[in-house]
Amino acid sequence: MTRKKKETTLTDIRDRIDAIDNNFLELLKERLYCAKEIGNLKSKEKRAKWDPLRERQIYERLISYNDDEFPEQPLLSIFHEIITTCRLSQKKVEVTYLGPEATFTHLAGVKYFGHAADYRPMESIEDIFNEVERGRTTYGIVPVENSIEGAVFSTLDSFMKHKVKICGEVRLEISHNLVNQSGDIKDIKTVASHSQPLAQCREWLKKNLPGVPTLPVFSTGAAAKMAADDKDVAAIASELAIKTYQLQVVVKGIEDYSGNTTRFLVIGSRSPSKSGLDKTSLLLGLMDRPGALSEILTILSAKNINLAKIESRPIKGKHWEYLFFIDLLGHYDDKIVKEGCEEVRKICSYFEVLGSYPLDKDPSTN
Repeated sequence: MTRKKKETTLTDIRDRIDAIDNNFLELLKERLYCAKEIGNLKSKEKRAKWDPLRERQIYERLISYNDDEFPEQPLLSIFHEIITTCRLSQKKVEVTYLGPEATFTHLAGVKYFGHAADYRPMESIEDIFNEVERGRTTYGIVPVENSIEGAVFSTLDSFMKHKVKICGEVRLEISHNLVNQSGDIKDIKTVASHSQPLAQCREWLKKNLPGVPTLPVFSTGAAAKMAADDKDVAAIASELAIKTYQLQVVVKGIEDYSGNTTRFLVIGSRSPSKSGLDKTSLLLGLMDRPGALSEILTILSAKNINLAKIESRPIKGKHWEYLFFIDLLGHYDDKIVKEGCEEVRKICSYFEVLGSYPLDKDPSTN
């Protein structure tokens, strides 16, 4: 007589999931313990806590081992949070950002460092540079350029005044939400936001809220707070701001162009070691002679060094004199990059390596 196989029930499957979750938790605890042990060993050997190459190898191994069974982006997001939490257990870090809470800069910080870091809001980009330069915070995160509106000049100008190093970059896809207390567009008498989001939503505002004045403020978080305090004010703000300040969405995604992405830089006291996929940023002053910039570009081209960006900024107090910001692919410790930079240094009136740091290739990846 054959025995009938017992049918799997919903309770059975849920019990299996609970057992898997418990195993996950035990393994996470074990991973955290291992990370702390590594931190202790690195402290004894006076080695840097962060090893970008090791982290990149972990992600590559996981993607290969996954074999496309688990969705790749969620997989990377999960392990990014695990890895950053374990790394920060070795040494707690404090991160300053353009506040108040729930700005896009805050979101970029969380994307880069995870939720385990301590976040401190600042009132201006200049304040972030000051805190890092004086050693009162471990890292700062600042916007440097937007795919639509271009460079954030207050950040570039701060690099000219403060001695800090670039430690990393993060790209954040930006979607702008129009929010207020009621969720009703008829209640809006003023639209507040940072100048960049206002510019990125200029055509939408002109078409849908003609005659309604805009008010530039120092951050999207500050605009969201204003909207929470005043029923006549609407803000252009992030998803996080909606939850933080308990606002209602009037319209989602009001940016004029799709694919809107902002690049942020992580600043600190020292750049990390090579990851194998890196970028180096330079700040250059040119000799006062014809073809000076062309000569620099020719040197880099001869070394097969790829440029990712070049931007000029006037030197305050000096008429018609400029400094140039250059991003090139590769780490300063790479032989070719170092040789190229040293040749460039010889023909510059001013030369500074702002930092070498892991490249963020894709806005959707962590």
